[in-house]
Amino acid sequence: MVMQSNPASRSGGKRLSGDIASSSPTLPLVTVITAVLNGDRHLGKCLESVLLQDYKNIEHIVLDGGSTDRTVDILRRYNNLIALWRSEQDKGVYDAWNKGLAEARGEWICFLGADDEFLPGAVSSYMALAAKHPQAEYLSSRIRWVHPSGYELIRGEPWNSKSALRWMRVAHVGSMHRRRLFDRLGVFNTSFGSASDYEFLLRAKETLKAAYMPIITATMLAGGITDHPSAFADATRAKIVTGGRSPVLATIELQIARVKVLLRPLRRVLRRTAIASAAK
Repeated sequence: MVMQSNPASRSGGKRLSGDIASSSPTLPLVTVITAVLNGDRHLGKCLESVLLQDYKNIEHIVLDGGSTDRTVDILRRYNNLIALWRSEQDKGVYDAWNKGLAEARGEWICFLGADDEFLPGAVSSYMALAAKHPQAEYLSSRIRWVHPSGYELIRGEPWNSKSALRWMRVAHVGSMHRRRLFDRLGVFNTSFGSASDYEFLLRAKETLKAAYMPIITATMLAGGITDHPSAFADATRAKIVTGGRSPVLATIELQIARVKVLLRPLRRVLRRTAIASAAK
């Protein structure tokens, strides 16, 4: 049952009432961190997708950046089901993620956007992958990227330090990070803007111990900060500064990425045409 908290409260969750989750040898705690700002259209589905996971040791931390829509009302309604939520001004998604990291108690930590959703069984699949690869500190899979027009793409390839210097091919949505990875590399550097998660992984280079499963674990709605034109410039700077990529090669790749974005509407039209033709 969903229970409301104090209508005047700007924070809440089970942790504040003394219900604190912890890991066990057979059931590692998974922390899901969600940053949101004016996300009342999709937040409920995001929260439900975590609550409906069959893995039973999850804490969900939600950081709201001071929404002016119904986001806080939704968080209050889920007050007794969320580990911790807080509504206050922040400096963007990655600043909120860093705040979430400071609160996280899980052995494994992942980031799920307010307009993203876990598919059923996603967390259990990740924890099974972790059990098979006990040395892994980063787990990834495939995701379904959904455009409002109905156009969909399947994204997510295994981590490869060499190819990562050219393109970000892993699907960061829902990926699992072992806590010790942040102990080793630090938190997100917000100066890299929308590429802060990309820059974080580039720090590890070939030392990142990763495991991958070729199944779809989450859906991601198009239109977030990583789809903004500035994202490519942010990624280019991360390649050069942190990855050590040649500025000339990085600039060429930047132009290729921009052309691909310009071609996206055409690809969506061709996709719809192909689907319509197949249905005849």
